[in-house]
Amino acid sequence: MRIFTFPKAEHLCLRNDIDHLFAAGSKAHTAYPLRVVFREIRHEGGPQVKVLLSVPKRKLRHAVDRNRAKRQLREAYRLNKAILLNELGEKQGLHLAFMWLSDKPVASELVSKKLVNLLHRIAEQVKQELLAENTL
Repeated sequence: MRIFTFPKAEHLCLRNDIDHLFAAGSKAHTAYPLRVVFREIRHEGGPQVKVLLSVPKRKLRHAVDRNRAKRQLREAYRLNKAILLNELGEKQGLHLAFMWLSDKPVASELVSKKLVNLLHRIAEQVKQELLAENTL
């Protein structure tokens, strides 16, 4: 299994899935310059985790800066997604949206560090909810 990849199948693209992700019942965490919104889903096939990356034009006006920020997010997620995959149960899935909050470009090391922080927080929350379900 190639774990250090981020294929198209793992991208959250369907409008219906995106609408459900931002509807009531989703959870969110922030670690500046990133914010993550996530929703647990039932895994029925395909990738367990699907990700949406958003860098708004309102925050970074220049396309060069937006593209670099998206590249930084993709690379940081690609290298650290195992944090989430190791904590998910067999029938658990996640939809994630990483959103850029900073008005300025940020160093790749900081983006990676903050993304790892967010992934650990999500993994911990998913793990606690899985334990709570199993004790019922």
